[in-house]
Amino acid sequence: MLGSDVIWPLWGETPTVTFENPDAPPEAAVVTAVDNPVLLGFRPARPNGRAMLVLGGGGYVALMAGREGVQVAQWLTALGYHAFVLLHRFPNAGHGMAAPLDDAIEAMRLIRASDPAFDGVGVVGLSSGGHLAACLFATYPEEWTQQSTTARPDVAVIGYAPISTNAKGRTIVANKPPLPPVEKQAMYDRLQPDVQLLPSPPPAFLVYAGNDPVVPVENAHRLHDRWSAAGGSAELHIFADAPHGFALDTKGLPVSLWPSLCEAWLRQVGFLD
Repeated sequence: MLGSDVIWPLWGETPTVTFENPDAPPEAAVVTAVDNPVLLGFRPARPNGRAMLVLGGGGYVALMAGREGVQVAQWLTALGYHAFVLLHRFPNAGHGMAAPLDDAIEAMRLIRASDPAFDGVGVVGLSSGGHLAACLFATYPEEWTQQSTTARPDVAVIGYAPISTNAKGRTIVANKPPLPPVEKQAMYDRLQPDVQLLPSPPPAFLVYAGNDPVVPVENAHRLHDRWSAAGGSAELHIFADAPHGFALDTKGLPVSLWPSLCEAWLRQVGFLD
């Protein structure tokens, strides 16, 4: 699936994933529905002994499995990481609001269990995938009983993520209506990783666009400030002019340099040799 080397059904069930265009190349794949989630593994030619979980965006109603999944995995494997792209369920009437977080936690567990010799497992999350990544460092809702613990990653790379400005009472867009479906809005209301961040988070690299029309840059400041207040180290890069969803393939703009900056940061924090 999507050119991966390993296909792991997340909960022991045969993966059930719907693609917008089944004939699209892996680098351009878009997922429109996930009934049974799956973790896709990509092996590096020269392993560095570490792994990364990749969480793509799509507003929790789709997954940019190519641009923010496969392409990110290719970048990471070139650096020596084992990369794992998660195709998770969406918050809706069929799966409930806890499904994406439960899938991400289970994915972290599977990655760690697959090779106890991994010298660390990080996470890269973009857009809504960045929100989901940040939730791995926050408290898990006590009233959600399906999953009670989290396997916190060792580093975080979070890009243009709607951290809490989609939550009721915390939007910065005047008269912003609730986001459909109702389970998605309820999830954003309940999962606000900036205010629910656990103490002593690991190093984080945050990258945003200052003029993002979809995810206001205030999200970057909220997460950065809380990360630091919780005792963690967060490096924040805000590019003045970049589109939402700039990912890795936005050419000709300064924001295209962010993967190189992130690579330097990974070396600085000791997560890349």
